[in-house]
Amino acid sequence: MAIGSAMTEPYGREGLPLAQARAQILEALQPLGQWEELPLGQALGRTTAAAVLAAAAVPGFRASIMDGYAIAGAVQPELGACWRLVGVSAAGAPHGRSLVPGEAVRILTGAAVPEGSERVLPQELVAVAGDELELVKPCGPNPWIRQPEEEAAPGQQLVPAGQRLGVADLGRLASCGVQQLAVTRRPQLGLLISGDELLPPGVERGPGQIWESNSTLLRALLARLGYEVYQQRVVVDEPDPLRAALQELADACDVVVSTGGVSAGDSDWIRPLVDELGAVSFWKLFLKPGRPFAWGQVAGVPFFGLPGNPVAAAITALQLLWPALQRLEGAEIQVLPRLKVQLEEPMRRGAGRPELARAQLVVAGDGTLLARVAGSQASSRIGSLQGADLLLEIPAELGALEAGTELWAQLLRLPLL
Repeated sequence: MAIGSAMTEPYGREGLPLAQARAQILEALQPLGQWEELPLGQALGRTTAAAVLAAAAVPGFRASIMDGYAIAGAVQPELGACWRLVGVSAAGAPHGRSLVPGEAVRILTGAAVPEGSERVLPQELVAVAGDELELVKPCGPNPWIRQPEEEAAPGQQLVPAGQRLGVADLGRLASCGVQQLAVTRRPQLGLLISGDELLPPGVERGPGQIWESNSTLLRALLARLGYEVYQQRVVVDEPDPLRAALQELADACDVVVSTGGVSAGDSDWIRPLVDELGAVSFWKLFLKPGRPFAWGQVAGVPFFGLPGNPVAAAITALQLLWPALQRLEGAEIQVLPRLKVQLEEPMRRGAGRPELARAQLVVAGDGTLLARVAGSQASSRIGSLQGADLLLEIPAELGALEAGTELWAQLLRLPLL
């Protein structure tokens, strides 16, 4: 997949605005175009490879919405009207014949309404004496009957192609008799973590060393979004092992993702190595956190060079990597929903770059949606992500912010259904 040719700082010192970066990446990508058949119970979170159509009407018969009595005819009866009980219709055991005028059957919720009946009387409106049924309370116009095609008609589209399957989708498909379906293949990710100072958690630290957390953070974030890391490498900042790792991941995976090494420091080897093995289409974002970001290709495989600081890596993964993975999977692209909030407390910052600040969502007593920003917003501080419900969108030109300032915010919550 040819993605682009190498460029050197095409957007100047400030970098590329986020919206333009996302558009450029998505324009360069095409779905992988591969699919597999899965049982319905294993399809949660997967993307449909083709539209799923109903094979038959559902429920397929007229069903009672409540316990009561199915009466012959369609006319709304008056108080004192009487019928003779001639049987029972239960769920899975329908009454065997049509009703004629003056007849009624006991009917249970979900049971088939007999032919000859166009109305179910709720049981609390009638009195029963032996096999005689009498209407003792007024009934309204509602017939309390579920129609045969209420859920679906034959050939009706239940879910379109390219839809990520949620809980409600699976429930509806099951109710329409779908047992398995075609879903697109998820892209396989290769993750490269670079740094001389990195140690696995649990290992005693030496001078200047830190415990490596980006792989844990990114793998967990990607898993939450429905993607798995297929292969991973943690490599020191030296060109030969980094070059080998990049080539190995490109050979084995659909996407290569790295963290660190894409800036302009003495040990930042990733960007020149990607240029050597493929191409860097752009690097640097006009964004805080997340300026040192690179996009391009390694041996024809899409490459995402995330920042080394963990918060910046997580945020740029949400903003740029996640939409790209959806495009490769063939899914309809979803981004985080946005809402208007007000700052709960003043916030100190300097104007210069647009910022995605981490915040908690608080609902005031009068229903006002407030954003609570707690602690440092440093891109190295993973604690700023803990409990975060929002990414506050702060325009570049705004400096210090007063309490009550209204801002757009991205909601960090996934749908349940």
